[in-house]
Amino acid sequence: MDRVNTTRVNALLRSIEDTGRDRRRGGYSRPVYSTAELDLRQWFTAEASRRGLSVETDRNGILWAWWDLPGSGAGSDAAPERRGALVTGSHLDSVPGGGAFDGPLGVASALAAVDILQERESTGGMLRNRALAVAVFPEEEGSRFGVACLGSRLLTGAIEPRKALALRDADGNTFADISRAHGLDPDAMGRDDATLGLIGDFVELHVEQGRGLNTEEFTDAAGRGPALAVAGSVLGHGRWRFSISGQGNHAGTTLMADRSDPMVAAAQLIVAVRQTAAAQADARATVGRLEPVPGGTNVIASRVDLWLDVRHPEDAVTAALVEKIHGQAQKIAAFEGCSVQLTEETLSGTVHFDPALQRALTQSVARTVPGAPVLATGAGHDAGVLAASVPTGMLFVRNPSGISHSPEEYVEDDDAEIVVQALADVLQDLL
Repeated sequence: MDRVNTTRVNALLRSIEDTGRDRRRGGYSRPVYSTAELDLRQWFTAEASRRGLSVETDRNGILWAWWDLPGSGAGSDAAPERRGALVTGSHLDSVPGGGAFDGPLGVASALAAVDILQERESTGGMLRNRALAVAVFPEEEGSRFGVACLGSRLLTGAIEPRKALALRDADGNTFADISRAHGLDPDAMGRDDATLGLIGDFVELHVEQGRGLNTEEFTDAAGRGPALAVAGSVLGHGRWRFSISGQGNHAGTTLMADRSDPMVAAAQLIVAVRQTAAAQADARATVGRLEPVPGGTNVIASRVDLWLDVRHPEDAVTAALVEKIHGQAQKIAAFEGCSVQLTEETLSGTVHFDPALQRALTQSVARTVPGAPVLATGAGHDAGVLAASVPTGMLFVRNPSGISHSPEEYVEDDDAEIVVQALADVLQDLL
């Protein structure tokens, strides 16, 4: 093992462990274009430049750190040699109070893998015939503007620029305004065929956001699962907003019998969501965000907005679940003297990763992690969005806690070293 280099991934992660700490929620809060996320973008740029990579920001705000072929130019002069490049990377933004590894692990591992590959190339242990890039995608979590994988969706045309630019954060700022404030031209944002045309393959390394590698099927006698898995698919998923409207009123003067309280309807709907999903095999449905209007302690809300996340391997089942929940919402709202409106915000079908690339990943990682399994995931990723446009694949790193989007998310140092070695082998084989 190239241990001198692989230990650098843990050092890289520790160098950003104080960036974006959330003292109230615990964990990290790093919404896109926040001070914390901007600091991480600067950290990435500095680390990539230290490795001799050429760092550029595209018109959708995606960072690209290019390791060009020897003798090629830079920027537009290198474009012909970059065509068909191998790309790896992930994201640096987080959910509110998220873990330390969701996103940054993939970015730090990519930088550490570049260390290994550059050392191999310098000693004649590797020859490559195409460029390599490390990409950092903005707003993967959708924690600020509500649409996950916004950067990769814009790049691939999976979201209309007009819709994306009109998105607002909790303070009322539009994505267009925030993008403009950080040097981007909103009028230039959208599908970028020139950049897509440079990508030959995309491989994303990510912490596993579940217990797949810790299940009895894969654990040894000591109860330890393998350090790594290859991704097979991403479950179809979407986000919907329910707006339940009632009658705002005074909490002290309005009798219980005289109320049309949307909060009561919202509470009943949340319970119905759980019951409906629990009755359907392999379904996951979550209400993780709820906003009452106007939100006063002594005020009966006039409206309650809540966001529904639904996932299932079969897209038709996902649609049927949402339709059923919508019907339940209408009945509940009517009983409480309220009305309800449903708005689809995002919807992505189940993604099966490129079979040929999946086989290549499996063969490469076997040198470091023999018998690494192939797993499906219920979490969305930029790789899943890119899969409609370029061959993509993913590697998942063991998470002993099985918990993600939470401070309890965890990756052991030894596993981090192992997977950097595996990622370097994957990249070398593909280069």
